[in-house]
Amino acid sequence: MEYHEDRFEDYSLMVYRSEELVAVLPANIKHGIVYSHQGLTYGGLILSQKVKFNDVLESFQAMLQFLNANRIQFLKIKRVPRIYEILPSDEIDYLLFKVNAERDRCDLSMVVDLRSDLTKMSTNRKRSLKKAREQQIEVKETTEFESYFNSILIPNLEERHQTSPTHSVAEIDILKSRFPNNIRQFNAYHNDDIIAGVTVFETENVAHAQYISTLDSMRQLGGLDIIFDHLISTVFKHKNYFSFGISNENQGQQINEGLLHWKASFGAQPIVHEFYTIETKKYELLNDVRL
Repeated sequence: MEYHEDRFEDYSLMVYRSEELVAVLPANIKHGIVYSHQGLTYGGLILSQKVKFNDVLESFQAMLQFLNANRIQFLKIKRVPRIYEILPSDEIDYLLFKVNAERDRCDLSMVVDLRSDLTKMSTNRKRSLKKAREQQIEVKETTEFESYFNSILIPNLEERHQTSPTHSVAEIDILKSRFPNNIRQFNAYHNDDIIAGVTVFETENVAHAQYISTLDSMRQLGGLDIIFDHLISTVFKHKNYFSFGISNENQGQQINEGLLHWKASFGAQPIVHEFYTIETKKYELLNDVRL
């Protein structure tokens, strides 16, 4: 996360038991409030696969007690979406209930269950895919990000949303060098010219489309359609899920209906990304969990 160090004041926590690391909370602090790291797509308390319920309980309570002792009144935490869990891990939901955590934001993310029937693509998507094949649109994986970022992604974000990608080209290059098998770039080409691209963040169970963009002038050629068909039906077919990301605006209060419908046209279904606020002084409410 150090490539974000100029944007966020780090306040990440690590919980140990007898010098063994059992839990990590990637976090930053802003205006006296600690957040699940705002530079990450998802976060929350990350646990070792070996931990038992008592370890989770004690880690969670120790974390809140530490924050309270350091005069941090509130912790805003993201719940790790269940599709990213290697094993079922709903202990956190129980502990959030016990400390009266307030769910103050909920985003809808669209995902394709790759273990289910993959023939759910809409008629419009199938038509666009057919057109892309007729136009001999070619999909290639590349290890360089500059051409896609500079010629398509950045200009589109600036024009449509007056914003820029979370990662600069330099930052995504750093991530690629550190996680060469987890950060992947797929582009669509027409007559050797790039017309669309998708940047994928890959975990054990999930392939997540972090950046999706196409040239407006070439949209009718179906570059994104043929990329996603390739990713879903071939490259990542062994995964459990393919994630298109959230379709919300204004801190989860509104849905971008057009974006949601477009993602659903690939067979994606909604799941939630949940955000909670915890008063750290309520760590004491965990004292009576065990009979």
